[in-house]
Amino acid sequence: MNRVVVTGGAGFIGSGLVRALLADGVKHVAVVDNLLSGKEENLTEVRDRIEFHNADIRDHAAMRKIFEGTDVVFHLAAIPSVPRSIQDPLPSHDVNINGTFTVLSAASDAKVRRVVYAASSSAYGDTLVLPKVETMLPKPKSPYALQKLAGEYYGSVFHSCFGLEFVALRFFNVFGPRQDPSSAYSGVLSLFMKCLIERKAPVIFGDGEQSRDFTYVDDVASLVIKAAKAKGVEGNVYNAGNGNRYTLNFIWSQLQAIEGVDIPPTFGPPREGDVRDSQADTALAIKELGHDPKFPIDKALKLTLDWYKKSISA
Repeated sequence: MNRVVVTGGAGFIGSGLVRALLADGVKHVAVVDNLLSGKEENLTEVRDRIEFHNADIRDHAAMRKIFEGTDVVFHLAAIPSVPRSIQDPLPSHDVNINGTFTVLSAASDAKVRRVVYAASSSAYGDTLVLPKVETMLPKPKSPYALQKLAGEYYGSVFHSCFGLEFVALRFFNVFGPRQDPSSAYSGVLSLFMKCLIERKAPVIFGDGEQSRDFTYVDDVASLVIKAAKAKGVEGNVYNAGNGNRYTLNFIWSQLQAIEGVDIPPTFGPPREGDVRDSQADTALAIKELGHDPKFPIDKALKLTLDWYKKSISA
């Protein structure tokens, strides 16, 4: 890969991917982000090595120009929140569906070779079968889940109708450094980290026995790059998880053990649109993409907590 573009590259996962691409030797990395939820500070130490565009993915002319001469577009830009998509569905629809269509259309017009798309495990919904396999019938139960699934379908159509190579990765509860805990819509582990450092009890929605396939951001970034390079995978969808699942109660107990504290959580009502259990079947990603997660949950939690401690004290 000579030149690549990362939409949402100033976000939590996007900025991790940017670092991974630079470490992989990619010479020209361009970032597209309108800074609605992303932060330029997430790119501080690599800012002089990238090309940054403060632009909106819904702007076809801007995307078309930025994508010129690009080998791969990594499309991560989104409003990534189930609760927000229920409470305020219009912006999520506009960015996650119309924005994705614009990215695909501009990429096709600019003769981009491949688009790697950040899909979501929320597309599976509350299926009783675990782990989740790519061949299962999707059953989205929130606007966000449906929007991300629609992006998969649009990508498949652009591949079959217009020859644009497209690979979708269904992300499973990604966590790690630079995940923002400042919003009510933030990922649960970033909120856990903030509560732990502040010695406050976290609010767990539901009984805490809901389980997730928590996956460290560096493992996800590695898989995304592999999806850009793999041969014969065009038009396919893959799970981007760790292949395990942990309850929220277990994660909070692990974090307390790391810090040597005892802070019982408080519990609130379950959140509308949340799935009960989620776990990725990673067999296909291992076989066809070479997926090889390197960060077990204990190591990943410790690395993440260390980063939050340094970030808050800085």
